[in-house]
Amino acid sequence: MVTHPLQSRVLLWRWVYPAALGMMVVLASGRSQMAAPSIVNIDKLVHFSIFGLLATLVLRAPGIRFWWMAILVVSVFGASDEIRQSFTPGRFMEFADWVADTTGALVAVLLYTFWPWYRRLVERPLCFRWRAVLRPSSVVTSVVAS
Repeated sequence: MVTHPLQSRVLLWRWVYPAALGMMVVLASGRSQMAAPSIVNIDKLVHFSIFGLLATLVLRAPGIRFWWMAILVVSVFGASDEIRQSFTPGRFMEFADWVADTTGALVAVLLYTFWPWYRRLVERPLCFRWRAVLRPSSVVTSVVAS
């Protein structure tokens, strides 16, 4: 529970990144043409990745108490973005894009929630992440030593 006004302002700042990423998605999907490489179905990988990141950011934001709430919020946002995109000239709504959005959110939130190593890696400051990735895990070394 938030007890100090400064603490509540700090918690509200945790919504800045999800809101900024959501705005970039809305702005990008409102364009008539998108620059993309000519790799088949690369857009599904992009949807999966962006909405996975968005779901992780939403999960970390205050007010989201359960992991499934983050998936639901991002899935509804993805569906509404696909519907809005259908009104853009030269673009159309695609069910497979929404499936990629929701699957990306599901995988990212489940990894963040139920895999402690991944969660520690995501929460670690950027300057220390490379050390955690390169350093062997203490779990692996303890199993090998046994």
